Amino acid sequence: MDENEKMRKRNLIAYPLGTIGRDGIYQLFTNFILTFVLLTKGLTNGQIGVVTAIMVAARIFDAVNDPVMGYIIERTRTKWGKFKPWLAIGMVSTVLVVVSIFTSPFEGWGFVVHFGICYILYSVTYTMHDISYWGMVPALSSDANTRNNLTSRAILCAGIGGTLLSMLVPMLTIGDNPIGGSTKTAFGIVSIVVCILALAFICVTIFGVIEPNPHTKKEEGEKTKHASIKDVVSTVVHNRPLMWMVIIFLIQQIGNGIIGGGVGSMYVYFTYGYKGGLYSLFSTIGVAATAVLMVIYPMISKKWERKQIMKVMMIVSAVGYLMMIAVGIFGGNLGMVGFWILTIGYMFSNFGQYGFYLVMMISILNTVEYNEYHSGHREEAIITSTRPFLTKMASAIIVAFTSMTYLICRVTDVTNKISEIDSGTETSDVKATLIENLLTTVESNQKIGMLLLMTLVPFALMFIAFVLYMKKYELTETEYNRLVDELKIRHEKFPGLDGLPTPEMEEQYAKEHADNTEPVEQTE
Repeated sequence: MDENEKMRKRNLIAYPLGTIGRDGIYQLFTNFILTFVLLTKGLTNGQIGVVTAIMVAARIFDAVNDPVMGYIIERTRTKWGKFKPWLAIGMVSTVLVVVSIFTSPFEGWGFVVHFGICYILYSVTYTMHDISYWGMVPALSSDANTRNNLTSRAILCAGIGGTLLSMLVPMLTIGDNPIGGSTKTAFGIVSIVVCILALAFICVTIFGVIEPNPHTKKEEGEKTKHASIKDVVSTVVHNRPLMWMVIIFLIQQIGNGIIGGGVGSMYVYFTYGYKGGLYSLFSTIGVAATAVLMVIYPMISKKWERKQIMKVMMIVSAVGYLMMIAVGIFGGNLGMVGFWILTIGYMFSNFGQYGFYLVMMISILNTVEYNEYHSGHREEAIITSTRPFLTKMASAIIVAFTSMTYLICRVTDVTNKISEIDSGTETSDVKATLIENLLTTVESNQKIGMLLLMTLVPFALMFIAFVLYMKKYELTETEYNRLVDELKIRHEKFPGLDGLPTPEMEEQYAKEHADNTEPVEQTE
């Protein structure tokens, strides 16, 4: 086995493992922070409104900050490369912020102020290691199969981290037996454990991955360039496939995150009971099939083109959403059987959505070679920064959509009462009984409203993304392979070239490599 193959296999193990803890933190902070606030702080409607505004504003700021951070990383030159320093700095600072917010002793407006400071800091710190982590993929390999393996394994590990948290957090924090005796204490303990594990996993990537690209290290006498927003915008605007992916990916991500963003958990609690284990089952089984998808995607991608894969995923999701709607409207007397039908429906819908996500991840990454072919510069960190940029823009919209759903369906009227019960001095069993009695007062139109908003809206957005991808994304597998081959020839002709070859360079190369051998004399 040669050194390149050893390095490839090592990277295929060390790179994906690093994101298990990262995505555990992301799942905890993104999908449970609003639940933590609603169920533990007992804020007034005005305070909840301010919290929602902070979340939306911070996520928009976070999204805008992503391309800038990508540019900074792209111009970073250290003896450790350009990615690893930001992985370390970002991860340590994120851990401190997350623990601070989930163990906050403040109440009322004091908590709102502390929440705002921590949330903005989180937007900055998480971006540091998120952009640098995903920016490593194109730098580690230009081979399509290796890149597919790196991406699918990383997304699989991300799914493991996110799934474990989505399963364990409700079980450990909500219901009749939260660790520490209350939901508030339980969230604090969980946040500390998750953050310690995140630091351990990211060390695997930092110390285990070998970067083959020599341009990631600082050369003697080289000066680091400063970030320019103009260059960030220019990179995106002049890359046609990337421009379309910005639109398509944003639309799909909004729909993909609605159920997990809070509407799904409240629907399950209101419909089937205030038991953390129920939502753990719902979310865990709902994403279980996606683990299989991440494993088999490299094999599927060798047989089917991405647009073929998306057609299949569209059908699978449609079946899943129809199952959820049908059981929610017509399965009122099915009890726990209805819960299982709802969960299986979510599994189908999520399978299709994550199939879309994986295809779009590869589609974005492949625009690196498009950018290099047309401009002479790869700009890996800038291009890969568009994915978290769009994810965070989508999450800001999801927060606003979730708050709107809570308002329309009068969810906060119930959660504020739950918070009052949780802060009481009764035992956990008594609290659970009081909450269960409270949930019997929830009206059917409240539950059906949540159900329709968390199914019809995601499917409609998924369909729009599907149509746009089919019609507008031009960087097919055949075209991508052509660009890679052309770039390989260019690199062989002009090693170390910075930018595009000029006509004069092409002419000089042709002269230097012309066939100057004398013709062989013919014999009579």
